[in-house]
Amino acid sequence: MTIEQTETHEQTVLEARNLSKVFASRSFLGRTVSETKAVDQVSLSLSAGKTYALVGESGSGKSTTGRLLQGLITPTAGEVSIFGTDGSSSEQSTTRANRDVQMIFQDPYSSLNPRRRIRSILEESLRIIGEKEPKTIRLKVDEALAAVGFTEEHAQRYPHEFSGGQRQRIGIARALVASPRIIICDEPVSALDVSIQAQILNLLRKLQRDLGLAYLFITHDMSVVRYLAHRVGVMHQGKIVEEADTAELFANPQHDYTKRLLSSVPIHHPSQRSTAKG
Repeated sequence: MTIEQTETHEQTVLEARNLSKVFASRSFLGRTVSETKAVDQVSLSLSAGKTYALVGESGSGKSTTGRLLQGLITPTAGEVSIFGTDGSSSEQSTTRANRDVQMIFQDPYSSLNPRRRIRSILEESLRIIGEKEPKTIRLKVDEALAAVGFTEEHAQRYPHEFSGGQRQRIGIARALVASPRIIICDEPVSALDVSIQAQILNLLRKLQRDLGLAYLFITHDMSVVRYLAHRVGVMHQGKIVEEADTAELFANPQHDYTKRLLSSVPIHHPSQRSTAKG
């Protein structure tokens, strides 16, 4: 089963144009020894309330692309626009980007401060984007926790007290607390047992439906793509080699690399996975 496509005109919320990133290796004296082009002329657009899956094998450049779109690293060339505005053009637009675009990381444990309680972690995320009103901070944290099925009792615990699936729910809550319109999901279920992956995917779909979120979903798992994505970009050696609506890509892949991805792994619907509590 794939998500149905709609024929309506959709708002573009995030767009990359000819995005490139070159990493240089330097000698002890600071001279460039070699250069690696991790992302090569990537262009893509993400629509409001939809999921764009960026797929490819390890080293294809998909995670680097996600970090470029989030603004965690600076592109060598090209540009990223958020709601039609250059995300790096001014301090004001950068602040808006930080509010509107959040990220869910692959490893939920290493991305959480082990010395802080969950409420403190979420509160700090709000302070980083400039929120200062204590009542507003508390309300937003409560809402984010409730959205992932947590209570005040969970909020007073530390990350090590949770299971892997629960920690990823905390990661999702941390992304939600800023009230973003776009979330970049970097392999958010690949570090989890298959028994709880479906729960997290179902939660992400529910949040998208309830809040109108747009997802850029980075993954190598084609079953996840089929279940969650509306549109797919296939990355290989830093380039997007094929792009299509999900149903079209699975039914009629064009590029040899896409065909290899689809044929190399059996594709099971995530709902067929175990649904043990996570």
